[in-house]
Amino acid sequence: MMASWPQKVPGLLRHTVRFFLPADCAACGLSLTTDPVPLFCATCWNTIAPLKLACCSQCDRPLPSPVALTYSPTHRCHHCIVRPPAYVKAWTLYPYLPPLQDAICLFKYRGKVSLSKPLGRLLLKALPPSLDADLIIPVPLHPARLREREFNQSLLLADQVATHRHLPISFTNLVRTAPSEPQSTLSRKERLKNLRRAFTVRQPQLIAQKRILLIDDVLTTGTTVNECAKVLKKAGAEAVFVLTLARTIESSVVPDRILAQRATEPLELFRG
Repeated sequence: MMASWPQKVPGLLRHTVRFFLPADCAACGLSLTTDPVPLFCATCWNTIAPLKLACCSQCDRPLPSPVALTYSPTHRCHHCIVRPPAYVKAWTLYPYLPPLQDAICLFKYRGKVSLSKPLGRLLLKALPPSLDADLIIPVPLHPARLREREFNQSLLLADQVATHRHLPISFTNLVRTAPSEPQSTLSRKERLKNLRRAFTVRQPQLIAQKRILLIDDVLTTGTTVNECAKVLKKAGAEAVFVLTLARTIESSVVPDRILAQRATEPLELFRG
């Protein structure tokens, strides 16, 4: 069926804009003609796929081998057994690899807020069916960081999940009271020290006996969400669950198809 004239207008406008203001895809560097996703070509964006690996039943950390789940479908990783997290279950939906890594960095550090909806759609596309909560809370930023960035990327993502699932969202109750260095630059020991007593709950009665879904953009070691979960549990939450758009994963468990794809890219396109 041919598209109607109103349906063609956005595409024609994008073509016109790109003619006068050419731009390149942030992932592959090719010129953009149409951009259903801002800053990325459709070919690159469509390579983003959910993480499909055997994972820990609690923290969702990818396991080196699916054999671990053969006789124990609820297998927990060594980290969760030795240091059980304060949350019940984490879902980490996509591997933190290009082009998703590029998109999150542009969104988070370069202020490309136009990417919030496409990233939110990725989140909604891979939502686990077993997800069940009474209230959604985004991981908060310290006021100084919020003034600097002018938005909380976790709140923008959480808002889309709340709207989709018809759940209430709270973004002023859990607050970050202590400024800290970016977690991505620190070792595990430094992360723990960095976040000690960094969060507090203003009105515990509003989360008492509630099942909380805590949302963040990227999970690295899980220190941040675990500290938030501890505070929420201490304030009276019945249970805390974690949902993140992406997670960093060890190179040993990166899917072969992704490694093969990256091996064909020009060297200058690789991101740390």
